[in-house]
Amino acid sequence: MSFLTDRKRANGLGSSKSGTAHHMQTMIGATGLAVLVPLFVYVFGSAIGLSYDDALAHFARPFNAIVTGLTFTVAMMHFRHGVQIMLEDYVHGHTRTYLIAGAACLSYTIIAVALFSLARIAL
Repeated sequence: MSFLTDRKRANGLGSSKSGTAHHMQTMIGATGLAVLVPLFVYVFGSAIGLSYDDALAHFARPFNAIVTGLTFTVAMMHFRHGVQIMLEDYVHGHTRTYLIAGAACLSYTIIAVALFSLARIAL
């Protein structure tokens, strides 16, 4: 028989205070991707079959470079938020902290490499 009140039993089981922010960031990223992915498919699809020099010139155009950079950035941020939510739900202890940090490092590294490569092509 437990002498705990309902409040004491529920203490610490409530909101973590960041779930709404994570959800909103994920939804904003998904909405951005809903617009960017079709544009990226058009930009990338029109570059298929081009010679190397023509493909470089194609991605050097401002619209194509901006769409490509935004798509990579928003997709990797969306990936980071999704992986973080998944890890928070299913992994516990210090392993969770390390995996979340690793996922963040991976996503930021991919963003940096993609933007650097795009800058080398566009400039």
